[in-house]
Amino acid sequence: MDRKASTPKPATVYLKDYQPPAWQIEAVELEFDLDPQATRVRSRLQFRRAPETGPDTPLHLDGEALELLGIALDGEPLTADRYRLDEAGLEVRGLPETGVLEIETRINPSANTELSGLYTSSGNFCTQCEAEGFRRITFYPDRPDVMARFTTTLRADKVATPVLLSNGNPIASGELEDGRHYVTWQDPFPKPCYLFALVAGDLGWIRDRFVTRSGREVDLYIYVQKHNLDKCDHAMASLKHAMRWDEEVYGREYDLDRYMIVAVDDFNMGAMENKGLNVFNSRYVLARPDTATDADYQNIESVIGHEYFHNWSGNRVTCRDWFQLSLKEGFTVFRDQEFSSDMNSRGVQRIGDVNILRTHQFREDAGPMAHPVKPDHYVAIDNFYTVTVYNKGAEVVRMLHTLLGTEGFRRGCDLYFERHDGQAVTTDDFVNAMEAATGVSLQQFRRWYDQAGTPELELERHYDPQARTCALTLRQHCPPTPGQSDKQPFHIPVAMGLCDREGRALPLRLYGEAAAGGESRVLELCREEETFVFQDIPAEPVPVLLRGFSAPVKLALDYTDAELALLSAHERDPFCRWEAGQTLARRLLLTHPPQALDADTARPLIEAARRTLADTALDPALRALALTLPAEGYLAEFVDPIEPEQLHTARQALRLTLSRALRPDLEACYEQLTETGAYSPDAASAGRRRLRNLCLSYLIACEDDSAYQLALRQYEQAGNMTDSLAALQALVNSDCPQREAVLEDFYSRWQQDTLVVDKWLSLQATADRADTLERVQALTGHPAFSLTNPNKVYALLRAFAQGNPVGFHQASGAGYRFIGEQIRTLDGRNPQVASRLAAAFTDWRRYNPTRQAGMRTELEKMRDAGGVSRDLYEIAARSLGDDTGTD
Repeated sequence: MDRKASTPKPATVYLKDYQPPAWQIEAVELEFDLDPQATRVRSRLQFRRAPETGPDTPLHLDGEALELLGIALDGEPLTADRYRLDEAGLEVRGLPETGVLEIETRINPSANTELSGLYTSSGNFCTQCEAEGFRRITFYPDRPDVMARFTTTLRADKVATPVLLSNGNPIASGELEDGRHYVTWQDPFPKPCYLFALVAGDLGWIRDRFVTRSGREVDLYIYVQKHNLDKCDHAMASLKHAMRWDEEVYGREYDLDRYMIVAVDDFNMGAMENKGLNVFNSRYVLARPDTATDADYQNIESVIGHEYFHNWSGNRVTCRDWFQLSLKEGFTVFRDQEFSSDMNSRGVQRIGDVNILRTHQFREDAGPMAHPVKPDHYVAIDNFYTVTVYNKGAEVVRMLHTLLGTEGFRRGCDLYFERHDGQAVTTDDFVNAMEAATGVSLQQFRRWYDQAGTPELELERHYDPQARTCALTLRQHCPPTPGQSDKQPFHIPVAMGLCDREGRALPLRLYGEAAAGGESRVLELCREEETFVFQDIPAEPVPVLLRGFSAPVKLALDYTDAELALLSAHERDPFCRWEAGQTLARRLLLTHPPQALDADTARPLIEAARRTLADTALDPALRALALTLPAEGYLAEFVDPIEPEQLHTARQALRLTLSRALRPDLEACYEQLTETGAYSPDAASAGRRRLRNLCLSYLIACEDDSAYQLALRQYEQAGNMTDSLAALQALVNSDCPQREAVLEDFYSRWQQDTLVVDKWLSLQATADRADTLERVQALTGHPAFSLTNPNKVYALLRAFAQGNPVGFHQASGAGYRFIGEQIRTLDGRNPQVASRLAAAFTDWRRYNPTRQAGMRTELEKMRDAGGVSRDLYEIAARSLGDDTGTD
């Protein structure tokens, strides 16, 4: 039985229907005889009936794509009348209160194209069990609130499969008579089966050691294909940084004798936090200066940290059910964001995090896939690994940190881990711990978990020169979302300040306070409308709201262009300073036709950009962010209907205007930032490269020979992948005569390195050219592309569908038809990847009628296809407005 819908409308799972497990599994012994086509799995489950469970209640074990070879209870084979096997799994009846159930199954890892359960990748065995993959390995109650201690024995041919890995610590190993060998692993901590992992194959490794603050020595291993051993040093250094940071900031030590990371090429997700044996998509492990960009280095550090931090926020304390997914993911994303902020530039990190949220999550909140951070129903849980659960979930945790303060938040975390170590719990348990540790009531705050949608804030300001007071009236409103028409007010922390007309921060004294309390304040907006009055304000100030983006909201402010220019030049908070410039650029782009975006119209933005280029005291990475125009995906949030060509044309016109007006400044900055020393991925060096390459992208917009020659010279002389790829991208998006030759040269250099070739595919998929669709279609037949590898699909097809709005949304509908066909083909091989690619169609109602019709047709084809997976069905049906919340 594969993961395909057996009915036109698959069943919906509801949070309100949650029931504790009727049976618990206390210990599991697994034995694997590994074979690519016919792996035998023997499981020995020590079960116990829950106290409230009746004696006649059967034990249900989930199972998919399994061949049952045998089943026994306490050593005695079960007769056929004692169990029932169907498409949902295995049901065993007449069990005693406690006992041992032994099950033998056979599976075919090499045929597992879904990459869920046990499968093969590049000749090696690998598992992915989150969310519901363990049921594709053996029959088991595949739910996170069933926690057991696992002991795993792996057997395989010693020559073909010398490395045998699983969770925990190795306790036995040896040779077998038939040329095979075995290793037994034991995990001393109870865990749900989604954290089980197995990796076996012919792998190389690097080894290091970490000494915890209590003096324990932990062996660290990173396993990769042997030709990639020289690309692991940065990942190992990142791991050690993460381990030390978690001790210093959260007081959390690692708890096993070894910590292992394995990099594989075929993986649906970025990485997986399996206890003690993290499995990673290779792009989040492998790095070398000539093959990885600065962004790759930073992403590796972030993802390594994320999976390590899960050891406590997800593993030692896990989620009770999948509706609580953000309990571990939102909390851990917040932790990895803070780690990255401490390792690099806090301002740059925060702006990057906000950019993801506003460009992707706000769009999700405004569409048919909108759901609360804690969803109340789903068809396929794989569809809820979303930016809402992860990134908005992280913002909810960040708001708790803001409201409670650093010390209060730490006390709450300590109590949470102390109370629930070894348990499967809920978001309420997390918030309860915060309340108990600080004495702060968070009852209203819980709405952030239960209500979908992005709140909208409006500010009305009034200055009274006689009373020397400034009154700020804040109003909140949250638009209706699917299934939630009436929203209650949120508890919103608004970090703010006031500045004078020279950009100087003013001391803040709220009405009734005896004295000013600093230059920043967190206002707590709890009602639909509240007014905050500040005293002793000598002249009309400029309000600065949402410092650090203190809440995931949309804010409407009636700033003048002069006020925006003031904030972009003087505001001390990096986010608000960047946001002022973005708002100024957005206002120009959305209120003027492209032909009117000349130097006179754009004068305030040009002058602000010139000051930024000249401000050598400012972090170069922040300067680069300030000079980057708002993305078309973000601009689309402010127009209805979305017209991709208009947005693109306007952005390109303003970019060209800036390029021409600032050319001498851009050339001077570019030359000033030229590097001569060895490559380093540190934040300062990466920031300089980021700004220099942004200057190059502006200069080549002029489309003249001198700009082409500059990009060609950088490409030829680049000593690292960051500069090489930036030059290639500039050339790919230009009419340079050497464009095709450089593309071919890049491929010929790197065709043996699959991760570099993925970058080559993405550059072409997102190219600003009329023939991009035809090129993408041709590349699906290129040797570098494979529909069975998720990274290739994301690099080419998702990059085109979600990163090239003009190409995908062309008026003929050809982009829709092409991607729709690819999705339907993918669905028969890997439903998770297919449903993620289908996200490009979900906001179809926001376009003009012609585009709506084209996207709706493709969604209907997906929904109505024979054998459609649960994953794709849910995306298509919800996008079309079908009520998947009712059976």
